[in-house]
Amino acid sequence: MMVVFTDEESKIEKVLKESKNIAVIGITKDPKKPGNYVPQVLKEKGFRLFGVNPKYAGEEIMGIKVFRSINEIPEDIDVVLVFRPPQDLPKIVNEAYAKGFKTFWMQPGTTNEEVKSELAKRGYNVVAERCIKIESERYIK
Repeated sequence: MMVVFTDEESKIEKVLKESKNIAVIGITKDPKKPGNYVPQVLKEKGFRLFGVNPKYAGEEIMGIKVFRSINEIPEDIDVVLVFRPPQDLPKIVNEAYAKGFKTFWMQPGTTNEEVKSELAKRGYNVVAERCIKIESERYIK
């Protein structure tokens, strides 16, 4: 099953409503960065968040436990949410494949077209260049 839907509203809504556990790749303590304020909104919406950032591994950010790698997260992951530059995505997606997930979400400015194509070929849900904060505010009340 191949699903790529950067512009299909109904499928974005479905992903958000059917997802519970989100791995936040690139979570940060800097309140001025999206890797901080976007996860805060998602947490308020009721998602279970798991941070991934080697710099903060073993710490908590806004009550969210931070891991060195996605593979250290003890729970199943529904959404891999990326706040890293496009050149970092090949490594991130390879770790995500090993972990397992349903949807790979590339925040605006993080999209790597090669990774996006590979994910589509493998049949994963892919969202690119859409902000999960904005989409969750639209669909999760």
